[in-house]
Amino acid sequence: MDETLTVAADRNPTGDTAALSGLKFSKGHGTGNDFVLLADPNGTLAVTPEQVEALCDRHRGIGGDGLIRAVPSRLLAEGQELLTQHPDAEWFMDYRNGDGSLSEMCGNGVRVFVHFLIAEGLVELPAGESLTIGTRGGAKTIVRTAAGYAVDMGPWEFIFPGEATARAMDSLVSATGLEVARPALSVSMGNPHTVVALAELAELEATQLFTAPHVDPTPPRGTNVEFVVPSEPLVHDGVGTITMRVHERGVGETQSCGTGACAAAVAIRHWAGQGAPDVWNVHVPGGVVGVKFFLGAEGHEHVELSGPAVIVASGTLS
Repeated sequence: MDETLTVAADRNPTGDTAALSGLKFSKGHGTGNDFVLLADPNGTLAVTPEQVEALCDRHRGIGGDGLIRAVPSRLLAEGQELLTQHPDAEWFMDYRNGDGSLSEMCGNGVRVFVHFLIAEGLVELPAGESLTIGTRGGAKTIVRTAAGYAVDMGPWEFIFPGEATARAMDSLVSATGLEVARPALSVSMGNPHTVVALAELAELEATQLFTAPHVDPTPPRGTNVEFVVPSEPLVHDGVGTITMRVHERGVGETQSCGTGACAAAVAIRHWAGQGAPDVWNVHVPGGVVGVKFFLGAEGHEHVELSGPAVIVASGTLS
């Protein structure tokens, strides 16, 4: 259900939002991964990292895992470069983590972003049709489905391919609640992820993600860390099932992470070996997302992420 709100975000020396007074916003989520959404069709809105952090503050702002600005690709340097290869990517998802830092991609955020564009009347997208958008992780194509949206997340790759191929692990991860460091695989989905497999749900529940896990070695741009428990049996009727929690860079633990769900499926499928399925259900604290592997037009394996998107409120900053 949509609500109309007037929100006074906290004014403080480092996160002064007074300059944003009168700005319209929406709040949306994809399986609990939530975002503040701003429409900027003229490309004139400048939001500082401090303002992003203030708006995403759950106690003194609107609250969210991140902020998404919808801006025409032609009005953003990264978007202009992307348009040379993808001229149909009219809109760009300018995504910031909750601490104000830039991020390449957000799989749940892409679905919510497209849902927001539709709700704002900026695009039309009937069920079954597709839309291409720009992100810092490249162009993404989204199909509107009966149950939400399915996003071609593009090709995946191992961040440390030599170690991943030779040893099926490339790093060790330590976290509060785990007695010893665990082996992990680092996967790029346009942004970095490090995936750890755990044996039992009880172990997953005991893992504390208030602080960032320690990853050795850490990928060059930092990493999101997924802790995953394979179901028993792993595969039922040709579909694999896993349960996941995640600590996201610049945010902390979130209810869901779309790119993280894709990376988790990549790692578990790799560990499962030959015969592992190409279709997966990934259970996260905020719900369930679908992951499917398929061959892209250029010959590389792509990952499709599917799931719901919801706009829960719209309003104006006071």
